Amino acid sequence: MPVVNFSRISVFTVDVTCLLLYSIGSGPPLVVSGSDDGTSKLWDLRQKGAIQTFPDKYQVTAVSFSDASDKIFTGGIDNDVKVWDIRKGEVTMTLEGHQDMITGMQLSHDGSYLLTNGMDNKLSIWDIRPYAPQNRCVKIFEGHQHNFEKNLIKCSWSPDGSKVSAGSADRMVYIWDTTSRRILYKLPGHTGSVNECVFHPTEPIIGSCSSDKQIYLGEI
Repeated sequence: MPVVNFSRISVFTVDVTCLLLYSIGSGPPLVVSGSDDGTSKLWDLRQKGAIQTFPDKYQVTAVSFSDASDKIFTGGIDNDVKVWDIRKGEVTMTLEGHQDMITGMQLSHDGSYLLTNGMDNKLSIWDIRPYAPQNRCVKIFEGHQHNFEKNLIKCSWSPDGSKVSAGSADRMVYIWDTTSRRILYKLPGHTGSVNECVFHPTEPIIGSCSSDKQIYLGEI
């Protein structure tokens, strides 16, 4: 699943806070965006325009897309995750639990769980399967930090789902064991807030980018 995340762009009529490029098989690449005006949009690159808009009251700061191409996930300054049915154009589920703005999210590779990062310094895993128990927040990871800079710090899954990672305002890359919730690694090197980190699809390598304008690759 080739996914590319961009922290911030300003090429539309409003400031876009989050963007995700998604491609399914031989189908056309689609883009999901979230913006300051409270809307999330689905874009078809062939048409060079938005094909659907999902309006909300609050600024959208994180987006993700389901493997089945039937849902998008949004998070924002209201602290909640919303699950949108693309066909109906409406919210079908709201995930409540974060105590501050949601800054990043990513779907697990099997499509069963959603990882979210919040400015409450919590990284959460949600069970988004159709018949999951009502309390869908199944795990919370702690240790990383946000600070006064209020960067939109992202998070990611390892390819096999055994690890999760997040950037941190303390200039470290944090990696946790998914089962035990134990911090496996705190990787130093950056001189600014680490705003995003992603796992290599096949090798034990993690990439990170920072406010220090550097991109690092680290072995784990």
